[in-house]
Amino acid sequence: MRAFPARNPLIDLLRGSAILLVLLLHHALSYGFKGSVADDWLPHWLLRGLVLNGNYGVTIFFTVSGYLITGAALRRYGSLAQVDWRHFYRLRAARILPPLLLALGVITLLAFAGLDSFRNSGGHRGEGQLALALLSVVTFWHNLLMQSLGYFNYCLNVYWSLSVEEVFYLGFPLACLLLKRRRVLVALCLLLVAAGPWYRAQHSDNEIYFMYGYLACFDAIALGCLAALLQNTVSSRGWRYLRMVALLLLPVIYLRGIYGHQVWGFTLVALCTGVALVHAPATLPAPLMRITRPLRWLGRHSYELYLFHIIVLGLLRQWIAPAEVSGNFKLLMLALMIGLSCLVSYAVARWYATPCNRYLRGGARAAQPVQPAPLNS
Repeated sequence: MRAFPARNPLIDLLRGSAILLVLLLHHALSYGFKGSVADDWLPHWLLRGLVLNGNYGVTIFFTVSGYLITGAALRRYGSLAQVDWRHFYRLRAARILPPLLLALGVITLLAFAGLDSFRNSGGHRGEGQLALALLSVVTFWHNLLMQSLGYFNYCLNVYWSLSVEEVFYLGFPLACLLLKRRRVLVALCLLLVAAGPWYRAQHSDNEIYFMYGYLACFDAIALGCLAALLQNTVSSRGWRYLRMVALLLLPVIYLRGIYGHQVWGFTLVALCTGVALVHAPATLPAPLMRITRPLRWLGRHSYELYLFHIIVLGLLRQWIAPAEVSGNFKLLMLALMIGLSCLVSYAVARWYATPCNRYLRGGARAAQPVQPAPLNS
């Protein structure tokens, strides 16, 4: 079985690009770029394509997650049929829960302080409604709550994608243990890949459904799982050419946009990402490593950035209302949001999430681990 490095630079690069696209989207939805030099210098179609298709970045995350979780399980347990579900859940909880609970605690305090960016809106205000929203996040059905209520909480609604991820984490070891045979698991993945476009076609007029529903996202995760399974059955010889084609197509599909391509766009983004992940190179050329260092740093801290950037942006919206920002000050707000988000995320990862993860994983030992999983997981 092919060994993986402690961190894979291509995976970090994909994650870093994905989280940057998410940051651009959320800044654009709050402050926009109209009247700035970016609006003057870049063609309208290019600027719009760059900043408004950030949900494709989430699709990249889903695909990488499917790839890493499946690959890590194969290395830890020898085969998917031997997954230790208790050990698997403990490892996932150790990584996911400490920073999530911290973020939810901060949002709750800011909501009780009366800051609108952190409170439920419209007819969904009140402590009970906020408690329901928080419960939906930690029990992994916040996307379903959004399908019922719409966009009702500026900060919490961003965590819809965690509900999708966590349902995957819950179901993955159970599917491995119940289905056991590799070909049956492959068949399940192919079924989910087919279900994604079908589901989005049924709900193409409602973005909360075609972007946030479980079935709307599971095709991306399934393609990541298939990429990990395929890696052990195909030769790496010549695969780099397929990877190059996939990485060249990825920005083209991204810039085509989501609307008008709701049905197949997400699947194509996931397919290109999955192809790029198979036999991902252990290193990149030295010049590329230097150029991509900031993006790879974002990739290493992508989970904390995902959780805390929206809190930073919510506070900025309270401090300086979007209506008061014009021209190039919009770019200043973007730089401020990214800079503060990076500082907060680094601090959380360095002094809280990583120590908690190590402590909680300390007692999580597989009976007979094959080899350690990559730190990307």
